[in-house]
Amino acid sequence: MNPIDNSRGCATEFRKSLTGCALCSCNKLNVYNWMRGIPETPMTLDVVEIRFKNTRKSFFRNINNLQLTEGDIVAVEASPGHDMGIVSLTGELVAEQMKKQGVSSNSELKNVYRKAKPTDIEKWESAIQREDEVMLRARKIALNLDLNMKIGDVEFQGDGTKAIFYYIADERIDFRQLIRDLADEFKIRVEMRQIGARQEAGRIGGIASCGRTLCCSSWMTDFISVTTNSARYQEISLNPQKLAGQCGKLKCCLNYEVESYKDAQKDFPTKSSLETEEGTAYYFKTDIYRRTIWYSFKEDTLSNITAVSVDRAKEILAMNKLGKKPQKLAESVIKEVVINGSEYQNGVGQESLTRFQNTSEKSKKKRKKHGNKDIQKDDTNQSAKTLNKKDSKNEIKTEIIKEIAVEKKDNVAKKIVLKKNKSENEQNNDTNTIQ
Repeated sequence: MNPIDNSRGCATEFRKSLTGCALCSCNKLNVYNWMRGIPETPMTLDVVEIRFKNTRKSFFRNINNLQLTEGDIVAVEASPGHDMGIVSLTGELVAEQMKKQGVSSNSELKNVYRKAKPTDIEKWESAIQREDEVMLRARKIALNLDLNMKIGDVEFQGDGTKAIFYYIADERIDFRQLIRDLADEFKIRVEMRQIGARQEAGRIGGIASCGRTLCCSSWMTDFISVTTNSARYQEISLNPQKLAGQCGKLKCCLNYEVESYKDAQKDFPTKSSLETEEGTAYYFKTDIYRRTIWYSFKEDTLSNITAVSVDRAKEILAMNKLGKKPQKLAESVIKEVVINGSEYQNGVGQESLTRFQNTSEKSKKKRKKHGNKDIQKDDTNQSAKTLNKKDSKNEIKTEIIKEIAVEKKDNVAKKIVLKKNKSENEQNNDTNTIQ
């Protein structure tokens, strides 16, 4: 088996050598074992957590008391035959994970048979190589049967006698004929397992818009429904392109901070207009954690936007209920937090992005460092000359502009005189004709 399998995580040798990646760093739904290395006690459960393809995990009982460590490839009980998996968790934390998953320690669990032999791994590798081909062929068979479903993933059992087909469907599907066709086509036992869009995204994996691994593929197992109310509580614009995740549904992270926003808004006034002597102030937006509300004096356009504290807004609303109007909307102007240049320093790096383009400036700095005084004098003389040239050019420009303005005035005056003369001549001609 390859050192790294994208769907099944790291193999034994790669995890134990700690070269290339850290422990448990490239597995989906991983649990960090902070009790690794602590010896087991008689009270420790003889249960281990086994990881299969993508996000599928299960608990198995170590009845043979095998010395198992995280990353060992083992053969486990399946129905029928046996399956192959990788040990993902051992020791005291297994009991905590079972409590979290709602699995009782007294429940009937399947058993771990043995550590994987070379023949077991060869069969497993040959089964894994068939998965993509079988998935594409299964999609064509489902399309020919006109089934409104999408087969998103196929997982073969370790001995190659059975395969799980994960599919997505918006309605109930009668896939009895599909199971018969798949069994005849691939000569295996078929199990159909329906999953949701979020679970499919977790199985496929990827990078979210925040730059981190998808929550559904790294740690999240319980998918709570997400509504647009979560975005409204946090004053987030309802843009479907930004609010939707890779699964096409609303992002799960919209629920992470909703409760804190709700607690912060408990004493906020309603989003209603305020009556003042200056006019009616209409609600514009809210900064929840700064406890600031913005109002505009025009309902349709954003003009004269004023920031008001929550306490001031509540005070004005109380006055409006009594029929009173304050003189001003805000008693004091709320100052924005401005970071001074002396206090702020760029922690990432002080160099600019265009530093490689300014070669002339770098060469000048190098000359100054070497301490060549003659070159410094030449540079200062050249800079003085350039300044003098610029000043002389500016003076010439101003003189030319003045001359052009004078010429324009003279031309205008001449045109006026010519017009007067023409009008006088026309009047004289008219009088002569009348006589």
